[in-house]
This record gives sequence, C-alpha cells and structure tokens, in this order.
Amino acid sequence: MFVVMAVGASEAEILGVKSQILAEGMTPFDHVANEHTVIAVVGEMGGRRSVLRERLAALPGVEDVTPINRPFKLTSREFHPENTVIHVLDAVIGDGSLTVMAGPCSVESREQLFETADAVKAAGATILRGGAFKPRTSPYSFQGLGVQALRYLAEARERTGLPVITEVMEPSQVDVVAEYADILQIGTRNMQNYSLLRDVGRVARPVMLKRGYGATVEEWLMAAEYIVSSGNPNVILCERGIRTFETYTRNTLDLAAVPLAHHLTHLPVIVDPSHATGKRWLVKPLAMGAVAVGADGVMVEVHPRPDEALSDAEQQLTLDQFRDMMDALVPVHEHVRSLHGDPMLSAAALGIGGNGGLARH
Repeated sequence: MFVVMAVGASEAEILGVKSQILAEGMTPFDHVANEHTVIAVVGEMGGRRSVLRERLAALPGVEDVTPINRPFKLTSREFHPENTVIHVLDAVIGDGSLTVMAGPCSVESREQLFETADAVKAAGATILRGGAFKPRTSPYSFQGLGVQALRYLAEARERTGLPVITEVMEPSQVDVVAEYADILQIGTRNMQNYSLLRDVGRVARPVMLKRGYGATVEEWLMAAEYIVSSGNPNVILCERGIRTFETYTRNTLDLAAVPLAHHLTHLPVIVDPSHATGKRWLVKPLAMGAVAVGADGVMVEVHPRPDEALSDAEQQLTLDQFRDMMDALVPVHEHVRSLHGDPMLSAAALGIGGNGGLARH
C-alpha cells in the first residue's frame, strides 16, 4: 500500500508515519510526486492489511492510504509517476534522447577495443559496451579477458569520453566491476539471481537488467524490484528477446514489452536486437522497430572484423554497418519522440490527491 501525505505535511509528520511503518515490521520508501510525499509500505502484511491501513490513515499529516494490487511497488508508476532519468558522465538515459550502447561482444584486445570505441563514438554512440566476463554455453568457449578487459574499458572511456557498461556475473565480481565500469549489466541468465540483484542494489552504479529469456514481464519487473528495494533506484530495463518455438532467429524480440514496460514502470527501457536476432542483417530493422515503439535506446554489438570475433560472430555489426544503422535510427527517433515514456497515461490517471489519490489497478 501507499501512504499519501497531505501537501505541506511536516517533516515530523512524515517521520511519524515512517516510524509507525517500521514499528509494524514493514519498510518505508518515500518519494515526492506532485507536491505530495508518497510512502510505499513494503513487507509481508498477511491478515493485518486492513488494520495497518486504518492505523496509518489516522496519523497526522496523512491524506490517503491506497492499496496497490501489483506485486512490484517501487518500480511502479503508481509510486513514481514521472520517468526515471539516469545521468552517467555526459550520457543521459530516459530523458527522451536516443541512447545507443555499442561495442564488441567480448573485449579481445586493447587494439580491437580502441578501434571499435573510436568508430562507434564517431558514429553517434553514447555508451561503450564490451564483455569482460562472458557466460558461455560451452565451458570450452572464450570466457573473456576478465579484469584485464575491465582495464582496457577504463582506458577506452578516458580515450573517448563514453561511459562504459559491462556484465557482472556473480556477487564476488560486483566490487571489481563497479571499480572500472560506469553501468553494471545483469545478463539474461542472472535475471533471477537474487543474491546478485541485492548486491548490485547496494553499489553506487546504475544497473541494466536484461529480461530473462524465459521470463514474463512481471517477473522481469520483480527482478528490478529487488535492485531498487536494496537501495539502488537507477535501474535500466533491457528487452533482449525471449525463447519461443521459432528457430530461424536466436530469440524472439518482444517489441510489445517496450510500451508495456513504459506503461507499468517509470524505468527506462533499452532493446538489444543483437541477442534477439543472432543475425547481423536483422539488427538494423529490429533496432529501428525498437526506437519506433518508444524504446529509450538500443544496445548493439559491433566489431571491426566480425567474422574473426571470438564470440557471437554472426550477430556483430561491422563498423560500416553500425554507421548505416545510426543514419537510419536518428530520423526514426525524431519522428516518434512523443512516444517516449508512457503515452497512454494522463496526468489525471496518476494524479495524487483531488480525485481520490493514486490510481488503483
């Protein structure tokens, strides 16, 4: 449930509500929206829900106490109506601009990374991606350069000015990856690795959470809830395709998940057409489709010589193909800019106070 404080509620009154929530064994999370402080009550309520609601409603400064039927609370638009905007160095994600994360699947050498980083920066990329630790299906496949790759990525950031995103695979890697990278990526296989989600929720780095290849949208958002409830509000969602019966593509890209996620949550949404298709010639049209339905940006794999790549060779774009894709993406983004965020929700639908408080679903 959410406690909506009256406009002008004092700090003492807000603290009193939070203290009561803590005394009940719950955890309070507060957010200011439309001049009201909204406090989310998170925890297992059991049969105490109606009693707890009455107790909180009777406290000084409380305007309304509203239930929420969604299992995800802090990531919901009911709690946080406005879009989350994430600033990383000079890059901004979720403000309506086009975010493009580009770089090699795996960092294979300093020279390969620098050549790619220079090219994608020149073509308009805003964030540099590169794999340091690689989760591979086969234990005999290239597993990445590890910490050495992180050092190369940090050098590439200094060289280009682009913030760096790379994957963290297990809790023991969180601190070292956070030392070198600007954004931590949780891969599809780890979307429900709850220990890892809690650990990245405790670091001062934005986290990009990829949808599990067999996960529903609700499960994806619940995984994001783990990160936010652990203290990190800067979460980026990434749709990267789900596993279906289709075999001609690596996965099936769920473009409907983009406007749906924007409808349900305030978090920015990125699309990864490289992993969704597994074929480089499909990356450009799927990237255009992602931007057309309102995605905040795309993540694509780029390699100077893809056929020589040590991982995911078939899905990595050449440098020329990346430039061609960027030339196509920018006008699409300009045309659909109004789709950014949640076009289906009006201010009245999410208004606080006046017509009965937060929208109920």
